[in-house]
Amino acid sequence: MSEETELKFIIHPDALAHVAERVSVFGGTHFAPQHLINLYFDTQDLELRRHGLGLRVRGNNDRYEMTAKTAGKIIGGLHQHPEYNIALPGPELNISLLPTDIWPQGIAVDSLQARLAPLFSTDYQREKWVITYGESEIEVAFDRGDVLAGAAREAICELEMELLSGNIADLLTFAQQISADGGLRLGSVSKAARGYDLAAGSPTREIRALSLLRPAPKASVEQGLREGLSLALAHWQYHEELWLADVPLARDSILAAIALVRETFVVMGNMIPRKATHVLREQLVDISALIALPDSDPHDLCYQTRYLQCKLAITTWLILQEWRASVDEKARKKLDGSFKRFADIMLSRCAAELKVAFGRALSSEEYQQQLPRLARHIMAFHLLSGFYPVNNVLTYILHWQALEQAIILPETNDVEFMRHQAVTQPGFWLSVSRR
Repeated sequence: MSEETELKFIIHPDALAHVAERVSVFGGTHFAPQHLINLYFDTQDLELRRHGLGLRVRGNNDRYEMTAKTAGKIIGGLHQHPEYNIALPGPELNISLLPTDIWPQGIAVDSLQARLAPLFSTDYQREKWVITYGESEIEVAFDRGDVLAGAAREAICELEMELLSGNIADLLTFAQQISADGGLRLGSVSKAARGYDLAAGSPTREIRALSLLRPAPKASVEQGLREGLSLALAHWQYHEELWLADVPLARDSILAAIALVRETFVVMGNMIPRKATHVLREQLVDISALIALPDSDPHDLCYQTRYLQCKLAITTWLILQEWRASVDEKARKKLDGSFKRFADIMLSRCAAELKVAFGRALSSEEYQQQLPRLARHIMAFHLLSGFYPVNNVLTYILHWQALEQAIILPETNDVEFMRHQAVTQPGFWLSVSRR
């Protein structure tokens, strides 16, 4: 078993001609393009998919390999998956060669082989380089071809960077350099995931409401920080794909994800100094303004250098825990403390600030002035409320969101009613036991 650590990039058509040149500048060993055919298997009811497992057989010049990938994690465009690779004498699947401990409880392994069938395939040319960068060895693969499911197909045009040995810091720095000329964007949807969608008839993916952060019961403040940023990046990546698929409302969800990142920095501000997030905050302000432009085109913006560099910078800051170099011993102790206790304190503080801001009827101008504060605190509630029953939390947040909408759309004449409803509601964290 090995753990695959890689960054995936989608290549803009205009950048295709220059990809090989961009990579070859770094030297290393170049491998001529290979024709790879991958056949993916699952049961009729997608049992492997439900358990986060991927199973394929890859063919290349009469050599065959079976790969099983177990559930891993994706942060930004960084994919980390445990995987098992087994050489096969031919193209026939044989799961008896895989370790028995990879199968999750609930899968009937003894009958699984008979229930597996090809579901979709990928057919592409792979040109690759193995490059020494810093203390690490990185494989860079340039893939062009198709995902195929029956008569349906979807183009593959990707650049993958896999860490063969060394450290993630080198991989992320290398990616920053490769992407400096633009034409790339982080890819969060694997070839396998795209194949499953094709096999299912490419169902329309829906806009998702921003989730509450649901940390582990005994999470530290630092763990809450990491999970909050991971939640925001996942929300951003998911809705970026929708925006590129011409779902206009997905743009608002991307802006919400960015707002959650910024609010995470604010909430943690008494532990992590502003100098540790200054550059990131400036980048986020810059691209938020670009995204919010009425005529912003995702097919251009999402491939721009500053857009990608911003996402890579946040991913790097999170993966490498770069804030640690900026905190003193006092802040370190706070970060090691209970996130639950910290969240309760911050929830009370946010509620108190909102009650001061909206404790009386305001003029239209005053309401507009308080709107940014309200939006920020709504994001803070998403970040801090995950220890409590979801219905209680969502009801509380919805009252503040209703006030926000009434301020944005004053013609509804509901502002005073919504203000009173929001301000007078009790704090759920003061009376409801933790989950």
